Amino acid sequence: MQIKDVAVLGSGIMGHGIAEVAAIAGYKVNLYDLNDDILSKAIVRIKDSLSRLEKSGKIKEGQGTEVIGNIRCYTDIKSAVSNVDLVIEAVPEVLQLKMDIFRQLDQLCSPHTILTTNTSGLSITLIGSKTARRDKIIGTHFFNPVVIMRLVEIICGMETSPETLKTIEEFCRSIGKDTVVCKKDRHGFITTRLIAAQRVEAFRILEEGIATIEDIDKAVRLAFNHPMGPFELADFNGVDTGLRVLEDLQAVYGDRYRPPQFLKHMVECNYLGRKAGKGFYQY
Repeated sequence: MQIKDVAVLGSGIMGHGIAEVAAIAGYKVNLYDLNDDILSKAIVRIKDSLSRLEKSGKIKEGQGTEVIGNIRCYTDIKSAVSNVDLVIEAVPEVLQLKMDIFRQLDQLCSPHTILTTNTSGLSITLIGSKTARRDKIIGTHFFNPVVIMRLVEIICGMETSPETLKTIEEFCRSIGKDTVVCKKDRHGFITTRLIAAQRVEAFRILEEGIATIEDIDKAVRLAFNHPMGPFELADFNGVDTGLRVLEDLQAVYGDRYRPPQFLKHMVECNYLGRKAGKGFYQY
C-alpha cells in the first residue's frame, strides 16, 4: 500500500509537529482539531518552525510556503479523514478518549485506511479493540520536538498485520525517521519504560536530599550526554503528562513507577512546566 494523503488528529505539541514533517516530505496533510482558533495557533507554530529550518539550511529558502500549502485545516472530523490513506491520532494520553476516536474513525474512514496512535505507553490493542480493522491498527510513537527527534517507535497490536507494519515502516522512512519495532504490545513499550524509570529515580534522589534539581539535571547531561536532564525534560513534556504516564505504568508494573506525592501537588497547583511558565524551573 502506498500512502499519499494523511490526516493528523490533534494540533497540539505533537500533532502540529507530525503534520509539519509529513508536509515537508511532500504529503498532503489534513490537520484536525476542535476549533479554528486552536488550528490557527498550530499553523503559526509550524510557520515559525519552518522559518528556523530555512535559516539553518535544513530546508531550502522559500520551501516553507510550499510546505504550508500541503496542510489543510479541518474542524469537521468526517471531512478530515474520509479520503485519506493514513490517520495519525495525536490527542491527549487518555485511553477512553482514544478508544472513542478510533471507534468513530472506523466508521468514517475508507476500508483501506491505516489508523495509528501517537501514544507513549497505552495499549494499541485496546485503543483499536472496537474497530473492524484491527489488522490496520498500529502505534507510532513520535518524540518531541518531532522536527528534530529522529526516532519513531512502532508498536504492533495483537492483530496488526505484517503488511500494515511494512507500510508504516516505509512511511516513517519517507519522512526522514528511523524506527524501532515493539513486536509485543506491552505497556510503556521501550522508551517510556526506560525514561520513566530514570525520572522516578531522579525524584527519589531529590526527595532524599542527595542533590539539587539543577545538579541532577547537570549530571545526566554531562555524564550521559543527554540533551536535557530529567527535570528539564519533565517540564518540556508537561508535568501533568508525566504524572499520567507514571500512574499508568504503576498500575501495570507496581511501585517501581510510583510517582512522588510532590508531583501530584505540582499538577494540582498548575506547575505544569514550560506550557504554564513554571514547573521544576521558572520560564
